[in-house]
Amino acid sequence: MISYFSNLDHTIQALIATIFTFSVTAVGSSIVFFFKHVNKNIMDAMLGFAAGVMIAASFWSLLEPSITMAESLKMIPWIIAFIGFFTGGLLLFIGDKVYVHFNKHTNDKKKRCLMLIFSITLHNIPEGLAVGVAFGSLKYGLDGVTLGATCLLALGIGLQNFPEGTAVSVPLRREGLSRTKSFIIGSLSGIVEPIAGVLGAILVLKIRYLLPFLLAFAAGAMIYVVVQELIPESQTNKRKDLMALFTLIGFSIMMILDVALG
Repeated sequence: MISYFSNLDHTIQALIATIFTFSVTAVGSSIVFFFKHVNKNIMDAMLGFAAGVMIAASFWSLLEPSITMAESLKMIPWIIAFIGFFTGGLLLFIGDKVYVHFNKHTNDKKKRCLMLIFSITLHNIPEGLAVGVAFGSLKYGLDGVTLGATCLLALGIGLQNFPEGTAVSVPLRREGLSRTKSFIIGSLSGIVEPIAGVLGAILVLKIRYLLPFLLAFAAGAMIYVVVQELIPESQTNKRKDLMALFTLIGFSIMMILDVALG
């Protein structure tokens, strides 16, 4: 199975990986069918672990290869890395502000639900893009970009999609929607990931000069998500020290895969 997957076209690999991350969102959303309450410790531990994976991946699987490839293409590495990284985070920042501006007059409960759906859907775009770009960049044999590390990146994003799916479906259910509708809407918040993943892989494979920028862009977007959502949410847990430890574990595993196996 592993050999079969490694021999697939990189676009197909990206599609499969992002279908996986999308499916984890759906599994998270399905919680509304089984539980009224979800164990917060487990959710926060998953968020902390995913944050660690995504921080490590942002450097070793995205930023470092971005700089390396920019050098090989005779670009100015630090400029490409800075523009891509900052643009990735800035896009999400602007998206959040625009949405808040256009929904000032929505009632508080509905506003919270809509903002949650919009925010998670918006953030799933660069996450899917990151997976697609990572799989597409396998073609170029860059240092630090390996199939194992790229698959772990997809796993990390998938793990943090589980509580995201739950975070959408449970509040919708609480607001009076049926379990089925809550599940469908929660699941659909992740449907953008396969689309963005395939698009990212195609762009990287077809337009090589975009790769350094796209790698840095994906890194910036992921760091924004980690700093704004994952770590703050995991740190609402009473056991902040334990949640921080899960972040270190996630970071360490991703680092080992990238450095030792790169």
